[in-house]
Amino acid sequence: MSAMNRRNAATIAAAVKAGWTSAVAVAEETLARLAAYDAVQPQIWISRAAPEDLLAQARAVDARVVAGEVLPLAGVPFAVKDNIDVAGFATTAACPAFAYRPEASASVVERLLAAGALCIGKTNLDQFATGLVGTRSPYGIPRNAYNLNYVSGGSSSGSSVAVAAGLVSFALGTDTAGSGRVPAAFNHLIGFKPSKGRWSTKGLVPACRTLDCITVFTDDTADARLVDLVLAEYDAGDPYSKLSTDQPIRLPAIGVPRRDQRVWFGDAESEYLYDRALERLGTLAPIVEIDLEPLKEAAKLLYEGPWVAERTAAIASLLAENPQAIDETVRAVVEPGTDISAVEVFNGIYRLADLKRQADEMWTKVGMLAFPTTGTTFRVRELQAAPIALNSNLGAYTNFVNLLDMAAVAVPAGARANGTGFGITLIGPADSDMALLAEADSYFSASDLPSLPPLDLEGKMQTVKLAVVGAHLKDMPLHWQLTSREATFVGAFQTAPTYKLYAMADSVPPKPALVHDESGASIAVEVYELGVAEFGSFVVEVPAPLAIGTVTLEDGTSVKGFVAEPRAMTGARDITELGGWRAYIAQIA
Repeated sequence: MSAMNRRNAATIAAAVKAGWTSAVAVAEETLARLAAYDAVQPQIWISRAAPEDLLAQARAVDARVVAGEVLPLAGVPFAVKDNIDVAGFATTAACPAFAYRPEASASVVERLLAAGALCIGKTNLDQFATGLVGTRSPYGIPRNAYNLNYVSGGSSSGSSVAVAAGLVSFALGTDTAGSGRVPAAFNHLIGFKPSKGRWSTKGLVPACRTLDCITVFTDDTADARLVDLVLAEYDAGDPYSKLSTDQPIRLPAIGVPRRDQRVWFGDAESEYLYDRALERLGTLAPIVEIDLEPLKEAAKLLYEGPWVAERTAAIASLLAENPQAIDETVRAVVEPGTDISAVEVFNGIYRLADLKRQADEMWTKVGMLAFPTTGTTFRVRELQAAPIALNSNLGAYTNFVNLLDMAAVAVPAGARANGTGFGITLIGPADSDMALLAEADSYFSASDLPSLPPLDLEGKMQTVKLAVVGAHLKDMPLHWQLTSREATFVGAFQTAPTYKLYAMADSVPPKPALVHDESGASIAVEVYELGVAEFGSFVVEVPAPLAIGTVTLEDGTSVKGFVAEPRAMTGARDITELGGWRAYIAQIA
């Protein structure tokens, strides 16, 4: 199949209302897209509308348009995370033993249908919305739309992929600890998490009922606003619903974590992309580093404190009667909640109130926060090997937001070399939703983000970029070790100006030693790309005192490359001033 462009909700609705196309035509195109992408990832869906039912929906919308109804989402296809009720579909929360058929749709779904949108089906998720990874479902593992080796993010996994792959214009997710933001980051999407109570949660299977928010994934901020226009309304049937009052953001400064508190889990690319994003944001307002500790302490209450019991309460009957029906990792997360006492709960409430007061004071100094959405991403196989620890890593910058009653919008901030997305999240106080979307627009205006990478439709071979500095350069004696592994030449580059180059003594053939040194200079290197297996076999052949480590290039990106042990310096000649190995070889020739 060929790559599919994303589908803009506002554009589709305008075309249907103007008669330039019809809802039926949109539905027919959607069915074709669904059939094509089923060859790639059918597991992003748990259930879908039958073709004849979808076409019947579309015909009804066309009739309403002809009758003169005002339909802001006329003919727009959307998907719904399968912990949100849609009449006519089972609600499973990714647990077959829990499944039921609701008599009515959730309030948000009813409003979308009333606005003329077409419900395509129910999307896969981390079971009971417990996870930030997308790997905890008996219905399969939705994978990153841009690199199938990597996680999609969760728990709103299927919803994010359905939008990223161009199957629907928007999709509903949910967010308790970051489930509407992490998948947005990984799949180059907007992830809009409204303030608590702005959108009704009536008809939502709760994760933590006092914290849950229904969210939306879109391709742009305009579509997020359009969906909010339909959904932001008080719902008397939801005890947590509230009247929304859009508040402006005072932007004396933008708050970011102190550099010593930023965690990247070894992902230098994410660190580089975040720094670039801050450069852009710095053109809008001063950047101020803040102490992350109060926010981190609040976040710990969610999975290391009494709020675990609220998650347990949501599935207490199933946990007591049929625990084996629950995903093993999800069960490990929620079971400890049965032992949390009321005393612990109230002490947690008191402590959260203290932390909330500190957070409220923070808003007098900064107008909004701009955090990494995540510090890194992981391969599916990595998550399967360490499902709880790595999941926790992904929540480092997200878990505190709902506990402290904040609004948030996750926005793209670049692509990693593997195609997966890196994103930042703009965070503001409750009811700053529309102001945050406006700030997101300003951020995009100040940014020069690259075009989206191509969708991964077949499964990308995993590759590693390797910087070579000496005998492995083109036309040098050991270059054959790269060509024999079908290495692809990426380009000639300079390192960051923090390296020294030495000609090692008594090395046959002559070899250099590249050493990190803050007083160094930029050194010429060539970068090649190898398959993971080929890279591994190459590393095995690297003789001491040389080794393979990480080399930073002058643009700030990092690749694997030759480094040296201290003993390589014995009798070595400092040739840094020559700027590279070729100049040295030319000199001695």
